[in-house]
Amino acid sequence: MIIAQSIEQKVIDAIQPLHLEVTNESHMHNVLPGSESHFKLIVVSETFEGLRLVGRHQLINAALKDELTGPVHALSMETHTPAEWTARGGLTMTSPSCRGGSKNDPEFNA
Repeated sequence: MIIAQSIEQKVIDAIQPLHLEVTNESHMHNVLPGSESHFKLIVVSETFEGLRLVGRHQLINAALKDELTGPVHALSMETHTPAEWTARGGLTMTSPSCRGGSKNDPEFNA
């Protein structure tokens, strides 16, 4: 869980979220057991006030640039202001299952 802990600390340092969930979803993908390559973030922060979705994601991506150019293959994010989070009742989207294919598989290149 070294990468997950690094992600958590860097997001905390960058935007002081009111709520943060870092979920390692690597087990849902075609990777080795124990991998830390696919993550989902749920982030609630006042820092997002007045920012469009792309701006919110850019803040997170900038904070995690080392992870994104290294061990992290995929990063899914839900970024909310406190008011948006309250309006949602804390509900989040469920991540889809991995289709398990690759660009070299004929069925995924149809």
